[in-house]
Amino acid sequence: MSKKVAFIGLGVMGYPMAGYLARAGHEVTVFNRTIEKADQWVAEYGGLKADTPAQAANGAEFVFCCVGNDNDLRSVTIGTGGAFENMNQGSVFIDHTTTSAEVARELNGIATEKDFSFVDAPVSGGQAGAENGQLTVMIGGNEDAVTRAMPLIDCFARMQSRLGESGSGQLAKMVNQICIAGLVQGLSEALHFAGKAGLDAGAVVDVISKGAAQSWQMDNRAETMLEGKFDYGFAVNWMRKDLGYVLSEARENGAHLPVTALVDQFYSEVQAMGGGRWDTSSLIVALEGK
Repeated sequence: MSKKVAFIGLGVMGYPMAGYLARAGHEVTVFNRTIEKADQWVAEYGGLKADTPAQAANGAEFVFCCVGNDNDLRSVTIGTGGAFENMNQGSVFIDHTTTSAEVARELNGIATEKDFSFVDAPVSGGQAGAENGQLTVMIGGNEDAVTRAMPLIDCFARMQSRLGESGSGQLAKMVNQICIAGLVQGLSEALHFAGKAGLDAGAVVDVISKGAAQSWQMDNRAETMLEGKFDYGFAVNWMRKDLGYVLSEARENGAHLPVTALVDQFYSEVQAMGGGRWDTSSLIVALEGK
């Protein structure tokens, strides 16, 4: 059944995600800070554009959001002209931004007071996952609201799961980023070692990728790492933002993350080399440069 929905934030992730909702037959109104991007989306997918998040949310049963960070999320929700000004009673706000668990809980509290639901639902899979409708979605929030939202999230997801109450989606995304950070550093060191040892690193990867060393990072990034190609994918700047949330939460809950903290510092080295917008697999550059 077609739903009236809004989508706030048409970046490399939000643009195709909103497109999948439109292609599924939903009535989509979009908002983006850069008006030209909203115009482009409407020209490609139909639907409507709004001048403010509040206007986009007006009359919508589901409001989706995918912006940059905690401050961006607060701006489009509780800032002037924010979506929370016009959320209908009983409606659901679904946030796909990777943020702190703290801001998710904060906005959930405000939503509850206003008699609508807030769901934190960060995604993994990157730009390619968004464009192919194959994202993994980690969800926190009220069970009834999540159940209602899931058929729409399914438009662009290969896997989704509710993992607990408000903030649980963001905490699960932190687990995801901890895993990625360690895997990318391990793969970087492995490829660096292979090169120093005089091996054909590509041939080695072909073999070991069929065994216990296999990973998504190896399958999807080893070749481009060996080519020195990093001008695509999930930027180092965004990874450091995410790891900042991880390390802050770890200080609060007592988790010990020595490797994650170390990898965060390696990413700072990549940033210092001018690689802030390079893909996260660029960790190998810090090794090759030493």
